[in-house]
Amino acid sequence: MATMNISLSDPLKQFVDEEVSEGGYSSTSDYVRDLIRQRQRRKAEDLLRQLIAEGLASGPAKPLEPDHFDRMRERARQRAKE
Repeated sequence: MATMNISLSDPLKQFVDEEVSEGGYSSTSDYVRDLIRQRQRRKAEDLLRQLIAEGLASGPAKPLEPDHFDRMRERARQRAKE
């Protein structure tokens, strides 16, 4: 596991210490890791919302040919052989 050092003002350090003691975190590192994971989830959710909005804005769905996925699989097999 990599190590990262950060500098905090006294009020921020006090806030983090309070969050650790009140929030059930085992350490400051545990608290910071949780914040980072929350941010990662939010970014992934934002991306998903954006992709859904783009899909909705792209117009109505067009029907696929019955063998569409069979052809995709065959192209993938051919590329894997190359």
